[in-house]
Amino acid sequence: MEELSRFKQAVLNTAKKAYREKLMAGTSGNMSVFWRERKWMVITPSSYDYEIMEEKDIVVTDLEGNVIEGCHRPSSEWRMHAELYRHLPHVGAVVHTHSPFATSFAVNHQEIPVVLIEMIPFLKGKLEVSPYATQGSAEVGLNAVPILRRKNACLMANHGVVAVGETIEAAYINSVYVEDTARIYHMAVISGTPVVIPGYEE
Repeated sequence: MEELSRFKQAVLNTAKKAYREKLMAGTSGNMSVFWRERKWMVITPSSYDYEIMEEKDIVVTDLEGNVIEGCHRPSSEWRMHAELYRHLPHVGAVVHTHSPFATSFAVNHQEIPVVLIEMIPFLKGKLEVSPYATQGSAEVGLNAVPILRRKNACLMANHGVVAVGETIEAAYINSVYVEDTARIYHMAVISGTPVVIPGYEE
C-alpha cells in the first residue's frame, strides 16, 4: 500500500534524523504515526540500531499491540503511543526522545517556564512534567494525556520527552524545541537569573 509506505518512510526518516541530532542514544527513543482510518500505528522497532534501520524494519500494529506487518517487535513503549492516540484525537504522530538537557530536567521533576518566544507557538507554553510510571506501561502515556491535551510536548519524570503533532514532522520539530529550550534554560540558570516572558508567568 502506497500510503503505508509513506508513513513508514516518514517514521524512518524522522528516527534517523533524531538519532543524528543526538536526541537519543543507542536504541533509546521511539516514534510513530497513527493511520487513524485503520487505527494502525506505524512505529519504530524495539531495540534496533538506527544506523542500519530500513523501511522494512518499521512495524505496523493495532492499538492492542498486535503486529499487522513487520519482522520485529514494536517499540517497548507502544502502549504509551496507543494511549496517546486513544485519548488525543488531534494527535497524528508521537516522538519520544531522551534528549539530554530536557531529560535532565525530567530527572529533577523540574518544569521549564516560558523564557523563549518559540515556546508559545510550538510548545503552547511552559514545559510541564508528567508523573513517573514504569517504562513500557500504559500509564506512561496516560500520565501525559492531561498535559498533552493542552500542550504539544511534556517532560516525563525520570524518563525523557514526549512530543506530539498532527504530523510526524510537526511532532519532531516540537521535540527539537523542547531540547533547545532546556539547553538554553540550563545555560541561563548557570549564568544568571532567567526572566519569564511577561504574561506567561503561569
